[in-house]
Amino acid sequence: MISIRNLTKDYDGSCVVDDVSIEFPQRKVISLIGPNGAGKSTVLGMAARLVARSAGTIEFKGRDVGSWNSRELARHLAILTQSSHVQMKLTVRELVAFGRFPHSGTHLSREDWEKVDQAIAYMELEDYSERFIDEMSGGQRQRAMIAMVLAQDTEFVLLDEPTNNLDIYHATQMMKLVRRLCSELGKTVILVLHEINLAAFYSDYICAFKNGRVAAWGTVDEVMTRECLRDIYGVDFEIREIDGRPLAIYH
Repeated sequence: MISIRNLTKDYDGSCVVDDVSIEFPQRKVISLIGPNGAGKSTVLGMAARLVARSAGTIEFKGRDVGSWNSRELARHLAILTQSSHVQMKLTVRELVAFGRFPHSGTHLSREDWEKVDQAIAYMELEDYSERFIDEMSGGQRQRAMIAMVLAQDTEFVLLDEPTNNLDIYHATQMMKLVRRLCSELGKTVILVLHEINLAAFYSDYICAFKNGRVAAWGTVDEVMTRECLRDIYGVDFEIREIDGRPLAIYH
């Protein structure tokens, strides 16, 4: 479990995360939503120890996240950020193999390569395993990056806007894959999303941020209400139920 208490982040005297406290349940999909600049990605980055906190505590599996050895932490928690761009000339299989570094370093065993190939197959990338990353479409590259995270074989997966720059088809396919990571593999997935209806359709819980604070936290039904969304975004929505899920239509 990731437990956050009184978390604060200041940049140049400006408070971007203000006294945030929340506990993320295990084996669920949890979406962080809210307007631009609300603090979502910053909270995710602090939870993964990529961003230094100004105050507050973050406990991972009962220990302060700062007390973990980096390689040990990476065996339990993986994060894919918006800035995870590949600069080297790598094939898909070579990229996915980086996910095994926390376990075996640069000396991959037969078991490591089996994990790599399993991740590639799970993301339906077998036909692209020897293709260079820079020759693939944006959606295919995103799937390859997720495969690398999957090969890391952690209980917790943190994703910062995994649907960013994807068209609606590929964004939906990405969210289906996120759902499978939880439902089929038992992983806890925490992700930042701007598309609130994707969050509503594929999440178990939603945490909504506004002005650096938690504005709402709960199940999809509890957060996806007209009043709650109006308070968070400052605009009016109509809520309709589709396939048993509340979806928002902007007016």
